[in-house]
Amino acid sequence: MTDHPRDLAALRRRLAEFAAARDWQPYHTPKNLAVALSVEASELLEIFQWLTPEQSARVLTDPDTAHRVRDEVADVLAYLLQFCEVLGIDPLAALEAKIERNESRFPVPGGPEADPGEAK
Repeated sequence: MTDHPRDLAALRRRLAEFAAARDWQPYHTPKNLAVALSVEASELLEIFQWLTPEQSARVLTDPDTAHRVRDEVADVLAYLLQFCEVLGIDPLAALEAKIERNESRFPVPGGPEADPGEAK
């Protein structure tokens, strides 16, 4: 473990500082970051490509595979955070808004938000 805080804002700053120290900002355009995000998500998917559902559920039991999965998850999250930084998107606010829209779009069957005509 590191002594670094697990704070989203701190991680975003750290990523920005990392890129700035290497003069990578000119390459961190929304398009390039979206492409990189897609590539990293594909690399995560590749780990699971030929696994059965049962094997995929146990993927973290193998230390080598677990390391690969964690690395790809980190890459996906890093590019997503950098993408959000460049476009000025608050990822937590975006997620919260999306969850709220989904709760309205997909009410719990038989719940208080369900259409009475839908009850069985």
